[in-house]
Amino acid sequence: MPTRACRLKSALAVVLGALLALATAPLTAQSPNAPAPAPAVTPGWAGPQENPFALLSTVVRVEAKAAREAESASSLGARRSGTGVLIDKSTVLTIGYLLVEADELELVTPGGKRIPASVAAYDPVSGFGLIHSILPLDGQPLELGDSDRVTEMQRVITLGHGEGMPTELLVVSRKPFAGSWEYVLDSAIFTFPPVNNWSGAALISAEGKLIGIGSLLVNDAASDRPGVPGNLYVPVNLLKPILKDLLATGRRAGPAQPWLGVSTEVVQGNLIVSRVTRGGPAEKAGLAVGDIIVGVGEERVNNQTDFYRNVWSQGPAGVTVPLRVLKSGDVQEVAVQTTDRMSVLRKPQGI
Repeated sequence: MPTRACRLKSALAVVLGALLALATAPLTAQSPNAPAPAPAVTPGWAGPQENPFALLSTVVRVEAKAAREAESASSLGARRSGTGVLIDKSTVLTIGYLLVEADELELVTPGGKRIPASVAAYDPVSGFGLIHSILPLDGQPLELGDSDRVTEMQRVITLGHGEGMPTELLVVSRKPFAGSWEYVLDSAIFTFPPVNNWSGAALISAEGKLIGIGSLLVNDAASDRPGVPGNLYVPVNLLKPILKDLLATGRRAGPAQPWLGVSTEVVQGNLIVSRVTRGGPAEKAGLAVGDIIVGVGEERVNNQTDFYRNVWSQGPAGVTVPLRVLKSGDVQEVAVQTTDRMSVLRKPQGI
């Protein structure tokens, strides 16, 4: 006779297969570029404690509030919410932008219990954030898996706070990603179909291990087809070498990356300044919205990845970066004295 665990696994496999079919069918019909649904064969799921429903206790809701005068409030909002994933009984892993300049922080368990918490760390390089719970959490922590082993066409599970069932996804690409906020991932995990509850959500392997944290909703998830919507997850292997330092000091060891305080967008091959941080290095150097960044020193740049890599190659935070900027029809030399990003942002509670 099948064991209760086997029956639960079989039931979950059937439900997840149905969810994937329902999720992909309308997207495939709407977009000819969308990938085909995942194969009918379900993964060999082995969740925590051999009970797939135990996954529901591995995530919590994160509610953060930043001061209205915080610089990040204008772009991220003063009130933010998303998902956090238990990695031990008092530590929650989430996406870092939820925690930037947070003054108040609470965790809400699946049972509705509200627990005060504090920011343990924020790492702008990887994008991860860590939360310290004031009281031990009742849920089941997730073990960190090996995100380097995640490949295209692999079937995975995602789970956000408040969801009664995980959602099965397909990995459609492993490719670089550059964000407008001076951020680069060399091999982000992109999945399909898109889910709405992505911010800080857990990405889980068939072995029941955590392999990524949800960051964004994107419209170019696939590497070989344009216009495929999906989500971006930050690989957990980026956390492993810095986790000890983050827990001990709130930041990674070593010199900080040079930071300009400028957001950019690529428009018809031009790198255009879309925002400058109030009081940041770029604003102090005279950069303004609408300026076009042509190069770093003698190196020409026309995309965000090349731009950031060239800036970071100049040296650690504090180095002066020579930019060539098109302003009012003239190319000008603009020297920007960089700083540590964390020195400008309002310090969150707990760090």
